[in-house]
Amino acid sequence: MRLFQHRNRQHSAESRRIYALYEIAYTVVDFAAATSFVIGSLLFFWKEYETPAIWLFLIGSICFALKPTIRMAREFRLLELGDTEDLAKRYEG
Repeated sequence: MRLFQHRNRQHSAESRRIYALYEIAYTVVDFAAATSFVIGSLLFFWKEYETPAIWLFLIGSICFALKPTIRMAREFRLLELGDTEDLAKRYEG
């Protein structure tokens, strides 16, 4: 199996479940990043809220960095799952 192949997601019921869980995590992080940036941007209109705005920008940036990490972790998990099934088939036959 290779990384980022659509068939990896559809390999079994377990691979579909794992794919869905990682997509939910990815979407939650995406919303957290967007929300942090929007609220941080609004807070910059008031000088006294500059420090919380900076923190929200940092949180949003960390969330954006998590997105590719989640995708890569998902692909490695799906790859691992596929290899396990291949090994089981080889062992049986």
